Amino acid sequence: MRRIGIDVGGTNTDAVLLEEGSVVHAVKTPTTEDVTGGIVAALDLLRRHRRVAEGRIDGVVIGTTHFINAVVQRLHLGRIAAVRIGMPAAASLPPFCDWPKDLAALVAGEVFMLEGGHDYDGREIMPFDEPGMRAAARRIRDAGIGSVGVAAIFSPLDPSHEERAAEILGQECPGAAITLSHKLGRIGLLERENAALLNAALGDLARVTIDGFRAAIAASQIDAPLFITQNDGTVMPAETAMALPVMSFASGATNSMRGAAFLSGLKDAMVVDVGGTSSDVGQLRNGFPREANSVVEVGGVRTLFRMPDLYSIGLGGGSIVQREPLSVGPESVGYRLTDEALVFGGATLTATDAAVKAGVVEIGDAVLVSELPREIADAVLDAARQKLEDAIDRMKTEAGDVTLIAVGGGAFLVPDRVAGIGNVIRVPHGDCANAVGAAVAQISGETDQIYRDMTRAEAIAAAEAQAIQRARAAGADPATIATVEIEDMPLAYLPGNALRVRVRVAGEMGGEPR
Repeated sequence: MRRIGIDVGGTNTDAVLLEEGSVVHAVKTPTTEDVTGGIVAALDLLRRHRRVAEGRIDGVVIGTTHFINAVVQRLHLGRIAAVRIGMPAAASLPPFCDWPKDLAALVAGEVFMLEGGHDYDGREIMPFDEPGMRAAARRIRDAGIGSVGVAAIFSPLDPSHEERAAEILGQECPGAAITLSHKLGRIGLLERENAALLNAALGDLARVTIDGFRAAIAASQIDAPLFITQNDGTVMPAETAMALPVMSFASGATNSMRGAAFLSGLKDAMVVDVGGTSSDVGQLRNGFPREANSVVEVGGVRTLFRMPDLYSIGLGGGSIVQREPLSVGPESVGYRLTDEALVFGGATLTATDAAVKAGVVEIGDAVLVSELPREIADAVLDAARQKLEDAIDRMKTEAGDVTLIAVGGGAFLVPDRVAGIGNVIRVPHGDCANAVGAAVAQISGETDQIYRDMTRAEAIAAAEAQAIQRARAAGADPATIATVEIEDMPLAYLPGNALRVRVRVAGEMGGEPR
């Protein structure tokens, strides 16, 4: 198996060739403003290596922050229509009610609230209002809106009303991009609906971006299928990513954690990924990032779907240093590091300059920081250590010392001795761990269901079977599928020995997506 992994970060674009479980070659190049330019440059550097140029490439896997950045920065978002199926039960809080005003004003178009939806046990709350849906679809068409988000009460348990809505929209609004919430989120309506609406707003950007990725691969004369990494450490085919771009929201940090697990051989550890702009701290469980079970805000919007449990701080190799009073970050020179940092002939004092002065790392020209006082460099590194110790302490789930894997291009800012950490591990190719994580990513399947009148073992077995079926449908090799995580919660307030079960499985690429 020969795969190319690429991760597009805010500062650098990294690319690696992985062959039979080993990193053959790795490159790093500055991220470009148009994103695809950095990918082309990275692939060009990678292909200069003889082993890369030889033989067939089985897949190109890309991780990108492009879509989450669009939400945070309020850029390249489309106008959408929202369809909620749940009246009369879901009338009090309409779609977009909890969104930041600037974001809602940018994307909110038509809003429709229709009768329908299901109860927790699969019973209809009300029959689906098909005539109302057809009238709504015609209004959407007449308004010229090309993206629609549809959410129904308890649709992860019974998606039939959402699917019927999609059929009607397809008939009345040919060519419209339709996002169904049951394909994204979990049982909670508002947060799942928000995820669907964000996804709909990203529809046009997703098509343009992924077409750009394909063009970059073609320009590099690589003939291989394209995959995009998801925020749970697994991958999806490019076609799926084009339809569900929100599933890539936190994939950059997740790729680094998966890469850290692969390069270190550890399944359970803390990980800190120090990039050029920020540092992400998380925890590995069974080789995958621990998932957040609470609501996660993206650009001020509450969502509840697969997201890693991370703590991020504004500290990286490009963090700008203010001398009086001393501060490090959160502002960063980002991908302009090689132009603006002192060691590259620039005029901006950065964390990288302090590390070079202190002899921690050899980057650029050390002569250019010869006049920087050593006490300032030491103070910068001490401030960075304090920030990292606080972030790690917030993410620890046990009192004793734990193992920490330090990766990322700015990992030199992590000292060898950190409070609460027994051992700091640095791995070969750790500066490209994000691209390695993309290259080793697997295909996953997940289910989140409520089961009644079953034993706990029967409910878990049923959930595992459904998750495995979804992984196989996405293209996972059945022989490699393994259970990654199981959560079960008795629902004492519901009759029939009700049990909510969430199961996630993952397997290697190799099956045929269905």
